[in-house]
Parts: sequence; structure tokens; C-alpha cells
Amino acid sequence: MQKHIKPLFAPYDPHYDPVVDAGPGTNRDYAPTYWIGTAGRPPQDDGPVMGDIDCDVAIVGSGYTGLSAAIHLAREHGIKAVVLEANRVAWGCSTRNGGQAQISSGRLKRSQWIARWGLDVAKKMHAEVAEGFDLFRSLVAEIDCEPQDGGHLYIAHKPSVMPALQKESDLLNDVFGYRSRIVSRGEVHADFVKDAEAAGAMYEPDGMSIHAAKLAFGYQELARDLGVTIHPSSPVSGWETHGKVHHLATPGGTVRARAVGIATAGYTSPGLSTLTSHRLMPILSNSIVTRVLTPAEIEACGLKSRIPLTDTRTLRHYYRFLPDNRLQIGSRSAITGRDAANPKHLKVLVDGMERKFPALAGIELDYSWWGWVDVSHDMMPRICRPDPDQSIFYAMGYGGNGVMYSAQAGRRLAQMIAGKGSGLDLPIFTSPLPHHGLLTPFRRLGQSLMYRWYHHKDERP
Repeated sequence: MQKHIKPLFAPYDPHYDPVVDAGPGTNRDYAPTYWIGTAGRPPQDDGPVMGDIDCDVAIVGSGYTGLSAAIHLAREHGIKAVVLEANRVAWGCSTRNGGQAQISSGRLKRSQWIARWGLDVAKKMHAEVAEGFDLFRSLVAEIDCEPQDGGHLYIAHKPSVMPALQKESDLLNDVFGYRSRIVSRGEVHADFVKDAEAAGAMYEPDGMSIHAAKLAFGYQELARDLGVTIHPSSPVSGWETHGKVHHLATPGGTVRARAVGIATAGYTSPGLSTLTSHRLMPILSNSIVTRVLTPAEIEACGLKSRIPLTDTRTLRHYYRFLPDNRLQIGSRSAITGRDAANPKHLKVLVDGMERKFPALAGIELDYSWWGWVDVSHDMMPRICRPDPDQSIFYAMGYGGNGVMYSAQAGRRLAQMIAGKGSGLDLPIFTSPLPHHGLLTPFRRLGQSLMYRWYHHKDERP
């Protein structure tokens, strides 16, 4: 009789959908990303919760934000948090992104900050993001995550976009004192990349490419060296508050904490907390990585730079030349988890790559994956204490720009949890994520229609 051996990890679920599924599962394996495939063995963690635990602070979610919060709680406030993760460490956004760090947070541009909040607040917001990039650089300097610093190129995918890029660059220079510059199509092709669609670009001095999983694992090691305990396979399946103590039920025991920080982003379970329910619109993003390119292919594509590249589509493409000479490119994907594996979504992304790089038509792909992006209903993140009567805090809603700002968001989250956040007066700190009630599942009908409109708008001359 053949003996069946239980696998170490539950299988990866490609159809997981945070809008309709009760939770992300327990002990599920990583998505098959390039990052996981090339990161090497994950570092040591503290295993699942095995018995009841009392602590000052519990962090729910072990991605960039949760680990940054734990690092800064320990380094700056002397608090050693307990981090809870449903599956494997950094299982969600932090090992499924494009590995691109930009000087941004959320989906809005500086001009939109001014329109929403006024000039004074917009300037403070810019200073916050700039400080965040400095913090990110300092953390990356402690971690072997293949950093490629050198700026970010925002590429106009058609000529009609160039006036808007020029206007935004002028605003950055004249109002914010930030030295962006406009680059011609010829300069883009000569100095950066021979993207066949490029009509020009805006260059930002701050931008960095990193290895997404190596960054997450580096955060993990920093946190544990500081005395943080990290428990994978420990989803929060129940939450009760008795007096001023939160009782977080996990399969292996109850974690009793005086404060809780939520850092679950696009993988936030619908029933985790009433304070996070229906506060985000999770959006799927696809990503692919080619086989190693030949020298002739590299020359034909004009791949001279390894900095982050983003195009100006509403449903934007984000792409980069990897250190091992592969091309990575990503963009928006399916509407639902059930439809995520439909080959038509992969074809749309491959078609986009081939428009930019005709020399790569028909190239073999070594990796293909997708993940959920935490888009807030007003396109900006929140790091806040949503209810002043409860010791519950959260940081999320980056809208696809969390690789860099999650480091600063985690630090701000730590400040608030430690009671040192009174001076944080930006709107992203002082107001909760907007709530769209029970309409969130139905918004997908509108999302499908909007995707068609965005595609029409993006592709017309």
C-alpha cells in the first residue's frame, strides 16, 4: 500500500479572490513568481502560533508594511511586536509586485494633490514621500536585494500625452522644487530603452528597481534580529475585544494584544474587521518574465538601463530589464479571481510587450503570475487610527505604488501605535479609507465597463 505524504505547504490557489472568499487560506504556498523562483531559501521564521500569546502589539500581515512597522516599533520605540501571517511570510503583494520603487504613493499625481487638498498640503505630501524614499534607500542599503538605483522613466505611449507630461514636469520643478525633466523619443531610445511606442518621457531622479522577494526576506531578517516574532500559517479567524485587550483567534491559539496594526493590503479578508470591510477595491495585476535575452535581442530592444519604466496608459504597463538579462512587464488583468487564469489576459499582456518590443514576438516566457493590488476608493493610501476609541490601526491602499512607500507607511504606523503620531497631520493620516458599503462587489460591473473605456481612451491617437 502506497503511503501518502502530506505536502509541507497547501497548494497555491490561483483563483483566490479577496472580495468573495472568506480568507486567503492557511499555510498556502507562494505564487509562482520570478521573485520566489530566484530568491533562494526563505529565512527562518517562528513557525505557527502554538498556544496563547500575550503581547503589546500584534501586526496582522507580514508583507513590506507589516515588517516595516515591526522593525520601527523595535528600533524606534522599544516594542517587540508579534506578526501574524495566514500563509507564508510576505505571501501577498510583497512577492507579486514588479519590484519598482518610485517617488509616489497612491494613484494621484502632484497636480491632483493640489486640486484635492490645496498647495500647502500638497507640498507637505511631497515632502512626506521624499522622506519615504530616503528611508527606503537606507533600508535597502542593509539588504542584499539587487538594488538598481538611477531614477524612473514615465514613458508617453503616444504623442498626444506629451503636453500633459510637460505640464506635470514643469509643476514638479517650479512648485515642488523637484528636478524632473522631459526626455525626447530619440533620447529615450538612445539612453534608456527602444520602446517602439515611446513618444518621449518624463525622467524623475528618484527611482529604484529591487528584487521583490529578497527585499521582503531582508525585512524579515531585520525584524527577527530585533526580537520580533513572525508566525506564518496563523490567520486571524476570530476577533474579540475584552476591555482594552484584543483577542485574535488563530488555528494554534489566541494572541492577546493591547494594540493591533493591520497591514493586509489587497489580501484583506472581508470579515477581518468592520474597520477594514469594504474599504478597498482589490484589482488584479498580471506580470510576466521572459527567458534570458540574447545579446542580439538586448540590442534590438535598446535595453541600456535597468531603472523602473512605466507608461502613461490608465491601465499602465510597468516594465524593467532584470539583472539576469530577462524582461519583466506587468499590467492590469482580470476582474475576478475566478477568471484570473483565463489565457486571454495573458495574451493582452504579451501583445502589449510585443507592441513595445517587436523583436520579442513569440519569445518564451519563464514566469507568469498575478496578484491583488490594494486600490482605495479615492486613489490614496491611509495610515491611521480609524476609530479613536479603539487601539486598532491600519496602513494600506497604495494603489500599486507600495514598494517604496510601504517602508515609510510602516514607520508611520509604528509611530501611531506607540502613541507618537500626534504631529502627523496629512489627510492620509487623519482620515480613514473611504467606505463604499455593500456596493463593493457590484462595483465590478462598473469596473468591467471602465476597463473598456480606459482601453479605448488609451489606444486612440
